[in-house]
Amino acid sequence: EAKTIGVLYTTNEVNSQSHLEIFKELAPKYDFEIVAIGVTGPSDIPLAVDSLLAQVDCVNNFTDNNVVNNLATLIDKANEKMIPVFGSEEEQVRNGCIASESIDYLALGKETGKMAAQVLKGQDVNTLPVMVISESIPVANQEVMNNLGISLPEAYKDSITFLK
Repeated sequence: EAKTIGVLYTTNEVNSQSHLEIFKELAPKYDFEIVAIGVTGPSDIPLAVDSLLAQVDCVNNFTDNNVVNNLATLIDKANEKMIPVFGSEEEQVRNGCIASESIDYLALGKETGKMAAQVLKGQDVNTLPVMVISESIPVANQEVMNNLGISLPEAYKDSITFLK
């Protein structure tokens, strides 16, 4: 039922900017509106979270270092308002996000190893292409789902790993 997805991101983290651009491109295709609020540091997060939560049905969290380091603030405030926060990787779900299509760290490690081998063979690191890992693992936090009164349709239960 959600139509408005909130994103809190750090304005000087390139990974967050690139993820946000992808979200903005995909949103109309799925009839979503993206509300994004940029922060520059940890001190910006509490007020930005309050502003964001006043405008959205749910929140998606990237692998933004600044925001992840302050994830408890986002999750605590979102839980008070009964707004689910979706993560980008398994640890965020363990820490209170409702679910994630989690990065496959094994696939990431393999690609990183290939890139390291290229550098060790003499390739200039500045010429290596940016790699995007498409492999992922769906994970969910049953306790958070219960607390928010959200249930997963039976058709999806066998394809998701529930974390403790």
